[in-house]
Amino acid sequence: MVRGPVEDVSLRNGSGDANVNADVALEKMGYKGELPRNLGMLSVLGLSFAIMAVPFGLSTTLYVNLINGLCVTIIWGWVFVTLISMAIAASLAEICSVYPTAGGVYYWSAMLATKKWAPLMSFIDGWLTLVGNWTVTLSINFSGGQLILSAATLWKEDFVPNEWQTVLMFWAVMLYLYIINKVCICWTAASVVIIMVTLLSMAKHKNPASFVFGHFDASTSGWPDGWSFFLGLLQAAYTLTGYGMVAAMCEETQNPHHEVPKAIVLSVVAAGITGIVYLVPLLFVLPPVELLRAVASGQPIGLLFKTVTGSAAGGSGLLFLLLGIQIFAGIGALTAASRCTYAFARDGAIPGSRLWRRVNKRFDVPLWGLTLSTLIDCLLGLIYFGSRQAFFSFTGVATICLSTSYGVPILISVVRGRTKVRNAPFSLGKFGYTINVAAVAWIALATVLFCMPLSLPATPSTMNYASVVFAGFAVTSVVWYFVRVRKEFKGPPVLLEGDDVRDVTVVNLGKPHPHVGEGSEELSSPDERHREYLKTA
Repeated sequence: MVRGPVEDVSLRNGSGDANVNADVALEKMGYKGELPRNLGMLSVLGLSFAIMAVPFGLSTTLYVNLINGLCVTIIWGWVFVTLISMAIAASLAEICSVYPTAGGVYYWSAMLATKKWAPLMSFIDGWLTLVGNWTVTLSINFSGGQLILSAATLWKEDFVPNEWQTVLMFWAVMLYLYIINKVCICWTAASVVIIMVTLLSMAKHKNPASFVFGHFDASTSGWPDGWSFFLGLLQAAYTLTGYGMVAAMCEETQNPHHEVPKAIVLSVVAAGITGIVYLVPLLFVLPPVELLRAVASGQPIGLLFKTVTGSAAGGSGLLFLLLGIQIFAGIGALTAASRCTYAFARDGAIPGSRLWRRVNKRFDVPLWGLTLSTLIDCLLGLIYFGSRQAFFSFTGVATICLSTSYGVPILISVVRGRTKVRNAPFSLGKFGYTINVAAVAWIALATVLFCMPLSLPATPSTMNYASVVFAGFAVTSVVWYFVRVRKEFKGPPVLLEGDDVRDVTVVNLGKPHPHVGEGSEELSSPDERHREYLKTA
């Protein structure tokens, strides 16, 4: 990527000075630094990679493409979604390099929009981000609970977990992650190698390359072949959604305007490569598809491992590796969700904001934001009692909400001529407009796709309730905004003058923001204020 002509203060000073500069820039954006800056680029990259949890995400959504195209959708769908995700990630990285705050896309939408639309755009995008963070954490940990129970079926084939067993196991996983909250991703790389070598060495039968790269079968989906292929992209799109969540860690990262954007893009590249390395061997040893489709829980990966290794012990051992990845992904997702909750509550956009925005001084974490995120996910898990296909609804909601929240600031930037990102430290240069438009077009299509049921005919128990949950949160947030919040909520602590950003250290009506210290300078013009911020960044 081409670096813009922004003075790079942090790179020519020591790490201590870099953190001071980052906190000064944060204060100019309206916030006081309350969290310690102890993360580097590799830490943020690791967190993003851990949240995406490629082997785990692809394994737990394998059923999607057992009925929607098989190998062609799995392999080539992964390649397609990886490329389009790189476009979205690059678009977000460019904006993030200009506005590195824990508010992420919520804050960016306000800064990029006009005075008239900034509060509403930031409010809606904030709720999309919040719901997306909550539901991606929910889907990761819910499938973790399902995977644990599926291990029991390897030893006792007639065991079928019922609803209350599944929900209780999910709650146990959530409680464990709430208590532990540390991340380690080395497990992922080792697990991919172990699973790949074990399956290839122990498989008694291997499928030909023509099957792996060219076999397509959507006969059981009930949809036309072309539409079935696009529905099958949910597997890849769900797995590749977490990269934007790490913007919530900007206020804990050193030199965030450079390091976080790089981590966002590189995590997608690393995830794309990991997915290919994992999927190709898996398809070479894929057992008869009819056997896997018959798994009642919708989680056939355990049976696949057992069939290939020839024993329940072998299958359980490989499942254990995936569960390790799930734990790290769940921790990373819950960490990002708690920071997102904290950032949104900090601006008064959540009921009870004064509680949820508190930072625990002993642990230096937003403990109440972490608690709220955990409770919301546990309650949403109860949907499983009404639909055995609830997991796929969770993945759909997570994908739709996060993708839409990513698309809002990108679309606003395009509509307004990309004026605010022209001098971004992480610049897309002359390719920016094309990359942005491609990203927005895919997000619009994905929003429709992932509301559809995976197969026809749809029944109450097999219906995809992603659209219901998505619409419910969207309508609730808009109604709440116009009925009560509109007069109180003004968005992030920024002022908009005409079509330009005003001094980011004050809020509407010229009142100082409570989180910003006294003595902030006001620059002479909107353009000068914006340039001064970029120099500080």
